[in-house]
Amino acid sequence: MQKITKLIYNKPFVFSLWFGLSFLIVLKGILTHQLFNNYLVFKYNFINTIHQHNLYTYQPEHFDDLNHYGPVFSLIIAPFALMPDSIGVLMWVMFNAFILFKAIQLLPIKENQYVVILLICAHELMTASANVQSNPMIAGLIILSFSFIKKKQDFWAALMIALGTFIKLYGIVGLAFFFFSENKLKFIGSFLFWSMVLFVLPMFISSPAFIIQTYHDWYHDLVAKNASNQGSDLQEICVMGLIRRIFNYPGLKNIYVIAPGIVLFALSYLRPKSFKFQQYQLLILSSALIFAIIFSSSSESSTYIIAFAGVAIWFMNLDRPVTKYEVFLLIFALIITSLSPSDLFPRYIRMEYVVPYKLKALPCFLIWLKIVYETLTRDFSKQEKLEAL
Repeated sequence: MQKITKLIYNKPFVFSLWFGLSFLIVLKGILTHQLFNNYLVFKYNFINTIHQHNLYTYQPEHFDDLNHYGPVFSLIIAPFALMPDSIGVLMWVMFNAFILFKAIQLLPIKENQYVVILLICAHELMTASANVQSNPMIAGLIILSFSFIKKKQDFWAALMIALGTFIKLYGIVGLAFFFFSENKLKFIGSFLFWSMVLFVLPMFISSPAFIIQTYHDWYHDLVAKNASNQGSDLQEICVMGLIRRIFNYPGLKNIYVIAPGIVLFALSYLRPKSFKFQQYQLLILSSALIFAIIFSSSSESSTYIIAFAGVAIWFMNLDRPVTKYEVFLLIFALIITSLSPSDLFPRYIRMEYVVPYKLKALPCFLIWLKIVYETLTRDFSKQEKLEAL
């Protein structure tokens, strides 16, 4: 047991897993001449912005599927898009892994705790990296916004939230940390400032008229995507999809699930005296990361690195001793949410149950409900006093 414990907290081992799994999965694809379609979608976001071509139309001569990212993303992907594809895709994946790594490392928690969070999330990161997705970066931006607020650096926290929102909308959940700011006017002013900056910035590599039109096109693209997600086998891995498939209720409207979810999320704020306690704040961070995914119709397997970061932060933020139910929830999430897309999981169960019934979302949903319950019932003042001793 001591050897296992030492391995869990062994930084070189955990760091090697974190970066090594992602590096190797992409390198394998490069060596086998795999077509990284998502990377091509990202690359042409930049190219199309420069040449002022509609960002949200089919371009089968360049890539399959559609782009769903805002024009600001063209500036993020630009350095990688200018590289040869084989180098660019590898650097892009490692960049995403580093952003999330640094965000977790900067969390206001004990050093051994952040190492365990990395270990818990390592396999889920590999799933996102295999699809060369931007989701690790988005998770990192949300977590960084929390850490900057904790450090009273509201100006930079606002940038993280605005950037995540202008790239992929998920970043907007960072506003959940608004109540933890000690200078709310500065936070609001900073968010408005960065929103204006990010709105204008892509115009410097394109034109004002094209970028304004692009934001209009982006809105219609997201509306169309939300409609197309319903009934999709690969999308809609969320609470709405879970209910539709398990109860055979295809006509269920998203709002009937999302609205109660928002109410439950808001209930956590009914204890304003708890706002000052770090344990409570970390629960809100975990809740926001999970909520953004399990109530999104656009959620797919590779999106769950965002939610799984929330799962890991929640587990390392528990009262001690940990209960059997909490251990069960973590193991359930590791098996069904994290391992089910991999070859380590029985293919028959994955294809007959996990994928069709959107079961990847179930453990995260149960953990999210547990988090909401904890925010309403835990004695945070008692916990803070115990840690201070």
